[in-house]
Amino acid sequence: MFVHVDSANGTITHKGWLGGFLRKVRGLPLVVFLTLGTVGGVEARDSESVGGPLPHIVVIVADDLGWGDLGCYGCPDIRTPCLDRLAAEGIRFTQLYANGPECTPTRTAFFTARYQQRVGGLECAIGVGNVGRYDDAERLAQQRQLGLPPEEATVTQVLAAAGYRLVAVGKWHLGYEYHFLPRRFGFEYYFGCLGGAVDYFHHVEPDGTPMLYENDDRVRREGYMTDLITGKAVDVIKNHMDPRPLFLYVAYTAPHSPYQAPGQKPPWPVPPEEQNKGTREVYKAMVERMDLGIGQILDALAERDMVRNTLVIFFSDNGGTGPGRNAPFRGGKGGLFEGGIRVPGIVRWPGVLPSGRVYRYPVMTFDLSCSILRAVKAPLPAGHWCDGIDIFSYVAAEEPPPDRPLFWRARRGNRTWKAVRLGDWKYILRIDGQKKEEFLFNLANDPTEEQNLWAEEPERVNMLRSLLEAWERDVRSKR
Repeated sequence: MFVHVDSANGTITHKGWLGGFLRKVRGLPLVVFLTLGTVGGVEARDSESVGGPLPHIVVIVADDLGWGDLGCYGCPDIRTPCLDRLAAEGIRFTQLYANGPECTPTRTAFFTARYQQRVGGLECAIGVGNVGRYDDAERLAQQRQLGLPPEEATVTQVLAAAGYRLVAVGKWHLGYEYHFLPRRFGFEYYFGCLGGAVDYFHHVEPDGTPMLYENDDRVRREGYMTDLITGKAVDVIKNHMDPRPLFLYVAYTAPHSPYQAPGQKPPWPVPPEEQNKGTREVYKAMVERMDLGIGQILDALAERDMVRNTLVIFFSDNGGTGPGRNAPFRGGKGGLFEGGIRVPGIVRWPGVLPSGRVYRYPVMTFDLSCSILRAVKAPLPAGHWCDGIDIFSYVAAEEPPPDRPLFWRARRGNRTWKAVRLGDWKYILRIDGQKKEEFLFNLANDPTEEQNLWAEEPERVNMLRSLLEAWERDVRSKR
């Protein structure tokens, strides 16, 4: 067990091997360690809306959006007034990390509030046609078990038990099989696409398989995928007459490939060699259309007088690729340099979290999940725990979170990336077949990861490598 969050009183306790390990290495001049293990925990501050009902929750996820692709993150060429306004009204995170450098892993971590490695088979995006892309995923695909298991405790199932009405719109990418579809996870209604690279106009995967679903059934609709997602999300908000609070999950496919601008419908089939090609101008149009749609969702909340009692969360599932912009960071989607995992993120919760602030401390995707559970005081299922923390309590107090190691592992074929960040130090191990490379960066002095200090800091490297190995043993899946 890594971290336990007691949803009744907000206590966060770090347990198990981590506490003992850090006690052994405390002599190293790294950071001031949080006292862990059996000594105690961290008391999270109350982030509940004072005296109010349970908040509505709207979670908006962009697909492959780079850290530097929004105006409020310094983008010089893409206009994103709606997300910029959301940031001005809420909290903008500058060190929000995706749990993985690809779609499926981060989504798994968000829904389970735990490291995706605990589930098994989901450390890489599920391939077109339900294909596993590394050994464990290939084995599970052969068994028709590649996906997020419904028996895994998820944030959505906890919210459903707490009395929420759950609706999902957009990209799923957590399993193609019937037993992995959204309605198995507490969603009462679903509209969107199951796969990861759906044509924006024809709504098919690159192999031509139709991917647009309503609930459990394939459907056909006319329209640009981004607009279909927006339209359905807006309809859900405008027609929400249920006395229960609403949890609305809006997962855009934009700006993931194929790079197709609105109003530029290509003939089908699109040649395979053209499906991943795209100019910055096309990418710009895709992001701006998504921003326009997010503005319509925010306007719908305002029209229904739901703004004050609605928690809105926006983030990207991983760094940008192709024509995306991760500047100033190194790398992009698929890798564990900062450009692959550091993503834009914005949270607005009027009256509970401050507005117009920037939170400059490290945060993980699954911290947002744990914060949701804490915000609604939803009890976790017996035997379940969060690997993240209630980050909103620290945001509200404008304080840094407790020092803790953050871990990543990404697999595809014979290539494996591993990384751990502790304080300002980040260690990366990259294995590609027989080739092995190690990196050590001090992010405080070198946020763009240009100076590899691996050879100069052997003791620190050994400590971080050992910490990573211990974490891998802890999160090993039983599937």
